[in-house]
Amino acid sequence: MTEKDFVPKDLSEEIKEGKTTWQSPSNIALVKYWGKKENQVPANPSISFTLNSCRTTTTLAYRKRAKKATDFDFEVYFEGERKESFEPKIQEFFQRVEQYLPFLKDFSFYIDTSNTFPHSSGIASSASGMSALALCLMDLEKMMAPQMEKNYFLQKASFLARLGSGSACRSIEGNLVVWGKHRNIPGSSDLFGVKYPGEVHDNFRNYQDTILLVDKGEKQVSSSLGHGLMNDHPFAENRFEQAHGNLNKLQEIFRSGNLSEFIKVVESEALTLHAMMMTSQPYFLLMKPNTLAIINSIFSFRKETGLHLCFTLDAGANVHLLYPEYEKEETLEFIKAELLEYCEKEQFILDGTGDGAEKVELA
Repeated sequence: MTEKDFVPKDLSEEIKEGKTTWQSPSNIALVKYWGKKENQVPANPSISFTLNSCRTTTTLAYRKRAKKATDFDFEVYFEGERKESFEPKIQEFFQRVEQYLPFLKDFSFYIDTSNTFPHSSGIASSASGMSALALCLMDLEKMMAPQMEKNYFLQKASFLARLGSGSACRSIEGNLVVWGKHRNIPGSSDLFGVKYPGEVHDNFRNYQDTILLVDKGEKQVSSSLGHGLMNDHPFAENRFEQAHGNLNKLQEIFRSGNLSEFIKVVESEALTLHAMMMTSQPYFLLMKPNTLAIINSIFSFRKETGLHLCFTLDAGANVHLLYPEYEKEETLEFIKAELLEYCEKEQFILDGTGDGAEKVELA
């Protein structure tokens, strides 16, 4: 597939007005995407768990305009309240995708979105939000092109979501999604995310993710700035090679179910992400003292129990705790007894892997 394949050729059905609603999950990367080229193309491939409970619900109401316009016409609401601060990002998104959705200026849009998780919790709301909006727009295109096949619908939704927020392309499907061309993963692409095509051991079924909210403040470094710091980073090329190598390792790990090796790859990836930020120019220290206290407690817990709790991090202080479902009871006891004291107001989110986005049928 190339970008040209996503330019529609036949939008024959006339659509006047209506609305559509989609729910889309966030995701947590195991191999991190950090650094990008033009047009939201990743500098290295990544793979993520699609989450289940941390979701964005977006309703897109649309009405055909009286005549073709030269500008986009939309309003954005968050949980029922107008959010003009969100609108510049949607404006930029519409500009990026207009050539693939040439009908955008034909409609007036009302976009209402809400999250199942706190907006400032450090969960990747741009991933769930942009993927939900992309699916709503694809629904509108499908009404105009009813012959559209499901696989094309999902690929283009992922392609569009990527142009809004890179990691959003991994939130369309589940529960393991690869984004970025990798020579040993058939079908992998820089343009959109694909369901991981390899064998996956039962150890990874319903894998758990408990998110510890260490710091709910505004992100210290925006994703765009963070990715940009990789352009002149002295260790960038080695990092990109490492990501390819870790994806190779994970393929064997997913086949065998080797959780000890899984932990090594996932924790190394998390720490490498933060190491890249600490060695960039300018440099940033995104972990907090409580982040490090949690990590050290995890090391001790594993040594004492032999269980397979591990951590991963996004570009912030909060901690994602990953562990197999069959170790859930004992692991949760430890989390509640030992780790919540390090969280802001002892707040945490229970989640696990899910199957991807779904349409919400309107009553």
